[in-house]
Amino acid sequence: MEKVPSRTSTDPEKNVDSSGVSVSSADQTVNNPALEAKDRTNIGNAKVAGLTKDLKMTPKQYSIALTVTYVPYIAAELPSNLLLKKIGPNLMLPTMITLWGIVTACQGTVKSYGGLLACRFFLGLLEGGVFPGLVLYLSFFYPRMRLQTRIAAFFSAASISGAFGGILAYGIIHLNGKAGHTGWQWIFIIEGAITSFIGLVSYGFMPASPDHARFLNAEEKAYVKAKLEEDGAINDADSHFSWGEVIKGFTSIHVLLVGVNFFFSGVVLYSLAYFVPPLIQSLGYTAARAQLMSVPPFSVAFVLTMISAYISDRYQSRGWITVFCAVLCVAGFGTWLGSTDHHVQYGSLFLSVPGVYLGAPALSTWNANNSAPHTRRAAAIAFGFIMTNAGGILATWLLGSLSAPPRYIKATQILLAFSVLIGAFAIFNIIYLSHQNKLKAEKRKTMSKSEEEPGLGDKSAWFVYSL
Repeated sequence: MEKVPSRTSTDPEKNVDSSGVSVSSADQTVNNPALEAKDRTNIGNAKVAGLTKDLKMTPKQYSIALTVTYVPYIAAELPSNLLLKKIGPNLMLPTMITLWGIVTACQGTVKSYGGLLACRFFLGLLEGGVFPGLVLYLSFFYPRMRLQTRIAAFFSAASISGAFGGILAYGIIHLNGKAGHTGWQWIFIIEGAITSFIGLVSYGFMPASPDHARFLNAEEKAYVKAKLEEDGAINDADSHFSWGEVIKGFTSIHVLLVGVNFFFSGVVLYSLAYFVPPLIQSLGYTAARAQLMSVPPFSVAFVLTMISAYISDRYQSRGWITVFCAVLCVAGFGTWLGSTDHHVQYGSLFLSVPGVYLGAPALSTWNANNSAPHTRRAAAIAFGFIMTNAGGILATWLLGSLSAPPRYIKATQILLAFSVLIGAFAIFNIIYLSHQNKLKAEKRKTMSKSEEEPGLGDKSAWFVYSL
């Protein structure tokens, strides 16, 4: 059975703050995470087009090729996030995007398995800082209460392009033999060229901060900064780097609790991202039909992701959205295991796919919301994505090697258990943060803000945690 992942690709969206202040250039980066996920997972579409056959790869070698991307990816996330503000996101993010597009295109020229592994390694190294960097970058422009809809804008790109990625690859494959390249080589070359083009264009549109945003006038820049300061998103300590802040970003209890959820969510997310078409194909459909039938679940995921993000920002309910995500996943995987009716099993994907995709921006926002100052927040965000990609390593082997089609029973049982744990840890974190907020409220009654020790960041009594 072909293991065909869904991929991502999208167009930029323009977001306008409720005040009427446009921050469209910052938000044009929503284009890039979709390309990131696409370039990391399009190897599955290349596999269908003959990659493994031409390079004489075994199934185990294919899984290794997927896994080797994650090691440098994980290693790059923390240092990249710590350097983002110093180097400048307007330079660093477009550079990484452009270079990984080049490496993606180079995959279309490899002649051996070793060459493919080398490309996959550098692909992970260059991509590693982009996703956490974009979450951190958006926090430069938006107060905490308005962040999830912006993060969801590019996360939802993963779900909507997961719906249409197979169709795009199907069209590219028909270039087989053109200019001496096979269909799978054209997949890498064309998609890598698109990524590099987006990276180059981004140099002209990404401001380093609100102060450098050409599309904002002086009054609007002052408004954005005032809102960020009022919300506790930035403060005087943001300009100072400290390894102590990095350690706090990794060891805060709420960061660890969300980090566990990032790991579980990463396993579920990448399992579905890589293997939804094979799951559908296992129900008795042809490979082409399976690709087409993966469109509706991912389309529903796109809609629910945006709706849940609006609700989360409106009611500041990051944790309960995460619990809702877990409930959908539990219902979806439970239905898949509990029924042998192919129509019912296909219907279960309308629960599990939206469930995990709407949970990703909620967790990312929750993590970014509750860490301050900048260095602590950068470390916390990087930690979350490190855990997510550690889960991706397990996902690569879970359905690919550790569980047998057509039911993938063992793998589905594990995904079901992890979904339950996502909900449980989210509730535990809600309880913990609620207790901390109560303690802070009591402290505010006994002292003024000027009497508090400076530089406490999210530990300040005046920093209220998002629930």
